[in-house]
Amino acid sequence: MSRHCETEAASRGHPAAAHRGIAVAAGLILAAGLGCRETYSGPPPFRLWTNDLAFQVSTDPIPPPAREDIIFKVVVRDKNSGKAIESGEGRVYATSADHVNTWDGLTPTQQAGTYTAKLNFLTSGNWAMGMQFRRDSTAPIETLDWTQEIHPATGEATIK
Repeated sequence: MSRHCETEAASRGHPAAAHRGIAVAAGLILAAGLGCRETYSGPPPFRLWTNDLAFQVSTDPIPPPAREDIIFKVVVRDKNSGKAIESGEGRVYATSADHVNTWDGLTPTQQAGTYTAKLNFLTSGNWAMGMQFRRDSTAPIETLDWTQEIHPATGEATIK
């Protein structure tokens, strides 16, 4: 069928031409969607707030396993203006039910308002997490806390 015939058939409502048009449109939409898709497939970062700061905390890997280095990524913004806090200082720390502790200072990254800390959890289970942060050396320290589930290490038996 020539190009003229395809156009003429489509204008008369020919079923094959209509299906071809729908297939092309669906393919373009799918390709556009896949092209814009981010590579991150884990859960969104969880959010915490103090009186004047907003935090987004995520881990790598997800979910965090025991006995591996876990990178905590912390993005800090002013709660009211949304401006990134670039000169902050802080630390992330954790305590297990067996009173085992781990901690690391927050290190600034190249991204504005983004800091990382590396923790290694000895055992799996629920850990009491905490973070202390101040926007600069003259600001008061603000403290946050949450519970983090640490999954068993590769090859570790789950003990209940």
